Amino acid sequence: MPESSSLAVAVMGAGPVGLAAATHLLARGLPVRVYEAGPEVGAHVRAWGHVRLFSPWRYDVDPAACALLEAAGWDAPPDDGFPTGHELVDRYLTPLAATPELSSVIETGARVTALGRLGVDKVGSRDRANRPFVLTVAVAGGSIRRDLARAVIDATGTWGQPNPLGADGQPAEGEADFADRITTGIPDVLGRDRADFVGRATLVVGAGHSAANVLLDLARLADGAEGTSAAWATRGTDLSRVYGGGADDELAGRGELGTRLRTLVEGGLLPLMRGFAVTAVRECRGQLLVDGDTAEGRRTLGPFDRIVVATGQRPDLAPTRELRVDLDPWLESVRALGPLIDPNLHSCGSVQPHGHREVAHPEPGFYTVGIKSYGRAPTFLMLTGYEQVRSVAAALAGDLAAADDVRLSLPQTGVCSTSRGADAGSGGCCGEDAEAHVETGPSCGCTPAPAPRAAVRPGAPA
Repeated sequence: MPESSSLAVAVMGAGPVGLAAATHLLARGLPVRVYEAGPEVGAHVRAWGHVRLFSPWRYDVDPAACALLEAAGWDAPPDDGFPTGHELVDRYLTPLAATPELSSVIETGARVTALGRLGVDKVGSRDRANRPFVLTVAVAGGSIRRDLARAVIDATGTWGQPNPLGADGQPAEGEADFADRITTGIPDVLGRDRADFVGRATLVVGAGHSAANVLLDLARLADGAEGTSAAWATRGTDLSRVYGGGADDELAGRGELGTRLRTLVEGGLLPLMRGFAVTAVRECRGQLLVDGDTAEGRRTLGPFDRIVVATGQRPDLAPTRELRVDLDPWLESVRALGPLIDPNLHSCGSVQPHGHREVAHPEPGFYTVGIKSYGRAPTFLMLTGYEQVRSVAAALAGDLAAADDVRLSLPQTGVCSTSRGADAGSGGCCGEDAEAHVETGPSCGCTPAPAPRAAVRPGAPA
């Protein structure tokens, strides 16, 4: 059996946190190998590349990675600039991956489909910690190989694993049947995907920053494109997290995003149905009707031409089935983080400092980092992931003093639901008039209702 200590540390995912992990490991003198399933580094970021981050560059770059780039003559972007996803890849991740230290250890088009321990399954305990990890890797052309590693850092994120439209965590009735008219994530409404939305009525479902970005883009499109409209539905009734703290938010871009969205709703320019749990999608005269449960009973929204599902992402747990992982039972985050980030309790956008001990598992040498460490919780910031991997790298190098010296200071949102009422932040933002414009009633059948019009001028993009 190979000696584990002579093997590389495997990093799954070449996004911002995965590349930061590799940088810290190399700085510690540890061999590393990075596996990226996409065709390039930052493939998940590229998928929402048109979106402008609400955090400036100074919060988006890992310090160790910055030092490596500067040594290579990097032309650093201004600290106070706000990059788009494309700019984050082009100006940071791609140059970082091209440095001599990292370029030879990154493999793109390599998806890790399964993890295990050499010669023993999940049940076996004998000598387990001394056995190397086995990675099943699928590469271009359909071939499969098995690689060995001394430790594994999972930084694969959650993008590409969207939550469904159905409020119960399962696809809504009819969701698969109308998949060609249902978009997940953050479509490029003003660019690549414009033709799908211009001149059409769109319902956006979700109460996070992804939904906010889509709604603001749709409002801009409606302002100059006849027949374009948008409406908004949320499962919950407390919108304090997406509206944020406005001027009290230490990330001005995040505060402005929520303020602009709230202005549209409270001005009667964006119809909103809160507390709407989608159960079914059906067709009526070529358009879509959306059925859902509310506190007042079953309601139907529509008709719409398209639906955008911005209800968050979930981690892919399949590759770790043969490992001993310890997850929060409902968030699917690492267990230690669950009570700190549970959106049922917190909307602060912050978390207590944590490092290698919190992102570890009962499987020795296996760590879940980055947004995947948060599971289904929505409040992750890149700074959190950078501190996680700094601590993990120090622990793997045997420097427990540095690994345990965790320091994490996140920009505050200016709002926290733990100190507010159950319906905090609603502020009358979903009045009866707004609901009446989006709702056709439970007995709408196939009687078309006027689509809501969001002809507004929301201002400059965040």
